[in-house]
Amino acid sequence: MNMVCSRCLKVIKQELRDLGIPVLSLELGKLTVKAQEISIAEVDREVMDVLHSNGFEIAKSEEEMIVEQIKIALISLVSDVPFDIKENISDYLTKSLHRAYKVLSKKFSKNENTTIEKYFIKLKIEKVKELIQLRQHTFSDIAYMLDYSSVNHLSRQFKEIMGMSMTDYKNSQVWQRGFLDEII
Repeated sequence: MNMVCSRCLKVIKQELRDLGIPVLSLELGKLTVKAQEISIAEVDREVMDVLHSNGFEIAKSEEEMIVEQIKIALISLVSDVPFDIKENISDYLTKSLHRAYKVLSKKFSKNENTTIEKYFIKLKIEKVKELIQLRQHTFSDIAYMLDYSSVNHLSRQFKEIMGMSMTDYKNSQVWQRGFLDEII
């Protein structure tokens, strides 16, 4: 499941409890429940209904689970600014997921029709949009917080993705943002 925020976890946990399904553990991307008085098939059906009604999907294959783990790791990273990593994204993912980056990259590209790098840039641009809307930081501060080498580098990427400059975006106040877990 692509659950990437504490509110998502809270909603799922509460809805399952309301159905009488005890939640043993729930964390980003993992759910373990206990089947008590109803069959495992019935628990599976009810869990699936709750997840689907809240817009979640179950990763069925190992490859899909790896892709979800990559997304969760990168979304978590972007959610916490300023970045607190001193390595590139490939090394970060390799350490976090205990797999060779070449394997991660191949599986991600195959499943999502984009590269990890392009996906990560889109996530960062969504975070930039959020930070611009807050109006608490300069463009230079934002570039620093998201580990860009310069404000010019950030500006180029923003314009490439958004089709407008950061200044035009800030001044337009026609702010359209996507949820991080819906970006691809």
